[in-house]
Amino acid sequence: MAVPNLTVTLGDLSGIGPELAVKLCAKEENRQKANIQLIASKAEVERYSQEAGVSFPYSKECVPGEVRLIDSDLPDQVVERGVPSLAGGQRVKADLLKAIRLYKEGKTNAILFTPLNKTALHDAGMDEEDELRWFAKELDYHGFTSELNFIPGLTTSRVTSHIGIKDVAARISAKGVYDAIVLLNETIKGIGVEKPRIGVCALNPHGGENGQFGREEIDHIEPGVRLAQYEDIDVSGPFPPDTMFMRAKNGGYDGVVTMYHDQGQIALKTMGFDQGVTVQGGLPVPLCTPAHGTAYEIVGQNKASLGPSQRAFDIGVGLGKQNMEA
Repeated sequence: MAVPNLTVTLGDLSGIGPELAVKLCAKEENRQKANIQLIASKAEVERYSQEAGVSFPYSKECVPGEVRLIDSDLPDQVVERGVPSLAGGQRVKADLLKAIRLYKEGKTNAILFTPLNKTALHDAGMDEEDELRWFAKELDYHGFTSELNFIPGLTTSRVTSHIGIKDVAARISAKGVYDAIVLLNETIKGIGVEKPRIGVCALNPHGGENGQFGREEIDHIEPGVRLAQYEDIDVSGPFPPDTMFMRAKNGGYDGVVTMYHDQGQIALKTMGFDQGVTVQGGLPVPLCTPAHGTAYEIVGQNKASLGPSQRAFDIGVGLGKQNMEA
């Protein structure tokens, strides 16, 4: 059975990204799950592998069971470790652009980037409100997108994301709710759940109390849920989020649609931050990353936990297969 091409970047060279990347490549089972393409030089692989105490076969060609090395457009850049830097941000941006080009050339089915630093990326010229908007611009994609967040057993999507709370209500629409449900449903299918069970959060306290606290549930959220139900998606709501995530924690849902950033993130990080994965959802190519940061304080100490990155890898493999079949 064909396996997807999965492109991996080193992330911010100042942080633990390189350690995580080489540890992923060193696991033989990962090299069987996907054709790994690592954007790194031979010298970088040897340096970071020695530091992490691992090794793996690699070459410049596509060889089954080996990691294919693809040179960065900013190879062997000198980056100060343990602190954010312009050089680190420039390298991350260059590698992400390279991964996107590989997708456009038909050479990758999914992308996994290890942790990056938003300040360094901003200094390097990424001026969009978040990475998702930047990816959409670089891919010339204008459809619905949503950051998707994963912990074991539960995935969330959002109707709105990186905007001020005062702007949330005006950005909620039946179409936006519907789009967030459809995207979440298809994504969860891509990681192996045949018929996802999805719950939708209300915006207002107590679900709006039949319009007493606001009409967003009546005018927009309920109609969006019904639109998705017409397409045989197993979705229900809107429900107050304070009880919604209690049901989800107890296995009542595979996915939850939230109305704004912190409505889902507070719950999800409380339930399983150390196992979190983020997917830039809705784009034509899956982009996955562990949800934690660059952990500058432990760089070079071989202490980074591989768990979230391994989960991001596995999700990338599943979504990459789905991308191959689309």
